[in-house]
Amino acid sequence: MDFKKELAQAISNSISGQLTAQTIEGFLETPKDSKLGDTALPCFKLAPVLKKAPAEIAKELKEGVKLPQGFEKAEAIGAYLNFFLQKQGLAKQIIPEILKKKEKFGCSEKTGKKIMVEYSAPNTNKPLHLGHLRNDSIGMAVSNILEANGNKVIRANLYNDRGIHICKSMLAYKKFGKGKTPEKAKNKSDHFVGDFYVKFAKEAEKNPKLEEEAQEMLKKWEAGDKETRALWKKMNNWILKGFKETYKRFGSRFETEFFESQFYGKAKPVIELGLKKGVFEKDSAGAIIARLEPEMQDKIVMRADGTSIYISNDLVLTKHKFEKFGLDKAIWVVGNEQNFYLKQLFAIFEKLGFEWAKKCFHLAFGMVFLPEGKMKSREGKVVDADNLMDEMAVLAEKEIKKRHKGLSKKEILLRREKIALAAIKFYLLKIDVARDMNFDPKKSIAFEGETGPYLQYTYARAKSILRKAKAGEFKSIKFDLLKEPLETKLVSILSEYPKIMEKTGSNMSPHTLCHYLISLAEQFNSFYHELSVINAKDKNTAKARLALVAATSQILKNGLALLNIEVLEKM
Repeated sequence: MDFKKELAQAISNSISGQLTAQTIEGFLETPKDSKLGDTALPCFKLAPVLKKAPAEIAKELKEGVKLPQGFEKAEAIGAYLNFFLQKQGLAKQIIPEILKKKEKFGCSEKTGKKIMVEYSAPNTNKPLHLGHLRNDSIGMAVSNILEANGNKVIRANLYNDRGIHICKSMLAYKKFGKGKTPEKAKNKSDHFVGDFYVKFAKEAEKNPKLEEEAQEMLKKWEAGDKETRALWKKMNNWILKGFKETYKRFGSRFETEFFESQFYGKAKPVIELGLKKGVFEKDSAGAIIARLEPEMQDKIVMRADGTSIYISNDLVLTKHKFEKFGLDKAIWVVGNEQNFYLKQLFAIFEKLGFEWAKKCFHLAFGMVFLPEGKMKSREGKVVDADNLMDEMAVLAEKEIKKRHKGLSKKEILLRREKIALAAIKFYLLKIDVARDMNFDPKKSIAFEGETGPYLQYTYARAKSILRKAKAGEFKSIKFDLLKEPLETKLVSILSEYPKIMEKTGSNMSPHTLCHYLISLAEQFNSFYHELSVINAKDKNTAKARLALVAATSQILKNGLALLNIEVLEKM
């Protein structure tokens, strides 16, 4: 039973449907102080429609609304109408449902919708870095959450494997590589290629003619020159091998992969369609221009010499996505520096008359900054994903050794890896995706505060209680014994999980789920510190509290799994 949905419908009925239940549900809030109820309606949001003072609306609704089953009472306090759930009744319903459904609790029925989430999208001339980890964390979390909300999700990756930036690392290897290989250099293969990209930038400062040579190499690639293509394949294989190792470690996965090179030079049918419809025009130099003014700036879609640029390939690839996969929605998880470009791309699809144009969505995310500023790949000033994971694992190991003596090396390695990855992912996800952020490794690895390790630690503590109590199946539980405020508040937060999942999915906002899990963990720890569980005053109270502990651990595990974070039974 969705208590907020039922309540919203009851309120809508009481005002003769002047506002829909869906609208009213969006107004409902959770009071910070549990003494003010379990959910509240700010009546000033109804005032423009009902044409009355908010306090008067609150008083009238208190008398007029027929409370759904499960609600105890309503109280009008100023401009707010606060609703109180029947605590024991809520526990009796929610806890058994969580323990029965386990990881399926809160999941929606199948919608039949097919959604593609494209994320990561690296260039094949350098290793993955911290910015990619934020991209991947968002892409994986959004994919998982959309899936839990009943959608068929296709996780996709586009490798930007051609272009001048690729030729720069190729040219540097050709000139300075001297037959080296990643194996001979004892270097991870993607780092090996990335080193030559940095090498090119440094050498080009001394010899600007290298830029011209890189352009010549690009022309040779576009002309299908065998030697150039052979070098390109060799270096691409090296970098893709390295990417796959990093993806496996971080937990990134994809159902389908696209390569820019596969779509290069295939834009002619779309270009001809645009010219025929008058959406595209040739300029005086012979370049093809998409006419988008006055709404936005015009966009070149093909060079005067007939060769493709980035948008040429996107025109073909996007059409391919919708036609091959029959998508109901396509989501691009791409940095906000591409906001204008993607607006232009989507506008072109609309002008071309593709029905699926309105099904394109850009989930823009902010930059990740270092203490010294923005990352610059060509200067080698980046936080490599592999190096960051290694450094975080070292920090995690220090924390583990502080708390535990005598753990086996195997157990330390297992724990430190899961803690390190949880620290990175949660820190990158707890901030609204649209915002820029600073990444602080030491803060992210803390076992206290708003961190992934804190949530893992809370889960491990709950499982420790259950192991110590040798808790088995939860039958014949007297949930009416859970009447302490710390217990009822914890039950109330657990009951909100399905709504949080729905909200996180509809808004594609992983930070919403992150903050919910923090509030759940904080409430659980308050409950644990203040109330005895195993040694409760009587056996029945102990059993009821153990069931509450089990339900809390399950929701923590479920929520972290959606964020692609693994739990630990022991920390």
